[in-house]
Amino acid sequence: MDNLFTNLHNDLKPLAEKMRPTSLDDFVGQRHILGEGKLLRRLIQAKKVPSCIFYGPPGTGKTTLARIIAETTGGNFVMLNAISSGVADVKVVIEAAKKTFELYGKKTYLLLDECHRWSKTQSDSLLAVLESGQIVLIGSTTESPNYSMTRAIVSRCTLFEFKQVAVDDIKNALKRALTAENGLKDLNVGIDDEALTYFATACGGDVRSALNGLEIGALTTSPSKDGTIVISKEIAVECLQKKALSLNEDNFYHILSAFCKSLRGSDATAALYYANRLLEAGCEPQLLARRTIAHASEDCCSARALNTACNALYAINNMGMPEGNLALTHAIIEVCEAPKTNRVVVAMGMAIDDARNHPDDNIPEYLKNHTEASKKYKYPHDYGGYVEQQYLPDSLKNRNYFPNDKKIDR
Repeated sequence: MDNLFTNLHNDLKPLAEKMRPTSLDDFVGQRHILGEGKLLRRLIQAKKVPSCIFYGPPGTGKTTLARIIAETTGGNFVMLNAISSGVADVKVVIEAAKKTFELYGKKTYLLLDECHRWSKTQSDSLLAVLESGQIVLIGSTTESPNYSMTRAIVSRCTLFEFKQVAVDDIKNALKRALTAENGLKDLNVGIDDEALTYFATACGGDVRSALNGLEIGALTTSPSKDGTIVISKEIAVECLQKKALSLNEDNFYHILSAFCKSLRGSDATAALYYANRLLEAGCEPQLLARRTIAHASEDCCSARALNTACNALYAINNMGMPEGNLALTHAIIEVCEAPKTNRVVVAMGMAIDDARNHPDDNIPEYLKNHTEASKKYKYPHDYGGYVEQQYLPDSLKNRNYFPNDKKIDR
């Protein structure tokens, strides 16, 4: 219910909150799970959304979609933050949810933000009520739930991965904010395509960050003589507090391609040059670290190179720049100097192909768990660490995905 301060409170809300979509039609991004015919859209439209976990980068719509689901399905919406809530808070929600269900036949949708931060005890307190269907849990996290959350919760939820929002989708969200009654329409903001594109690309796929940057620009820029607030690319750079990419989109991907090919080609000098050209232009260092990890796996077949690359991403995320660049440099040099082979990629492809085409072949009887035939299994340590015996099904017994006739760096 509105009160004396309702309008004041609305005016004080950040632009990102004012522009938060309230329906699927207004929601931007995540077409891989919300496009026409996709599973999550079908579940929402059928009002049959199960307990689920949304995971992915910040600012990609996880909280917004949870609110839309509760509104669309006619449910009661409750939000908790896993950092500040405990078992006592959960019990309050459970009791209220039971009463709401008994009196009104409504389910309660519990959005649990930062759900990976919950302990096993906190998670277990929800198990019984989740199975009863009175509460539908929608967990929101930037971490992969498969390793950051308890199996008991994950097994009762459907997982949906959120990805960085595409540049065009972010630009549409910004344009909508400029013309919306509850947005920046009254400020008469003018922005050229270069500045708009900068907001949409430099925010790293985070719609909230782009909208907040746009709002800062609109509120801190003096109007021109005709009353228009003109936001240039220079102003956009100041508002996002990030370096402007001194590259157009084509050049950015050309240099990124050169960086990747230099890694594969074992040219550490070229790879470091291209990496630092991208960093100086404002490229997120995490992108370069992720590409280095991919090439350590794809081109090196080296556990040491892969470990160094993964540690570089960890260092960047936990130390920031410029210190993180030292770890990234270590990783780039290690990947370039490691012996090159794509044997892991080939082995993986062959294994996937056989797994899809021979899913029902029987494994040898002596490899099965606790059977009479399993007594015939030859324990390798009884034979000095290795003994010849068949491990694959008969139809695949001559397969060799990963011949060990070549020495590789492990």
